[in-house]
Amino acid sequence: MAKPANYFYDSKIHIITQWCKGCGICTLLCKNNVLTLDSRKKAVVANPAACTACGHCENHCPDIAIRVSRPAAKSNARIPVAPVS
Repeated sequence: MAKPANYFYDSKIHIITQWCKGCGICTLLCKNNVLTLDSRKKAVVANPAACTACGHCENHCPDIAIRVSRPAAKSNARIPVAPVS
């Protein structure tokens, strides 16, 4: 099973609602049900923790209304701690 994007990145999904025409392509492509259409038929992020940052919604949005930001990967390296004297 794929790990959520927030395991690797501090990812965020941004939807520009003014650009969204409510076609629903993003909701159909997202297998994790991260996106849904609200009462105005605009895409909204309903379950951000389930996002794997795959980018399908961003790549297929005909209105370019979705952005998935993927900052640098989190490091699993331990930070050395100086001994206290």
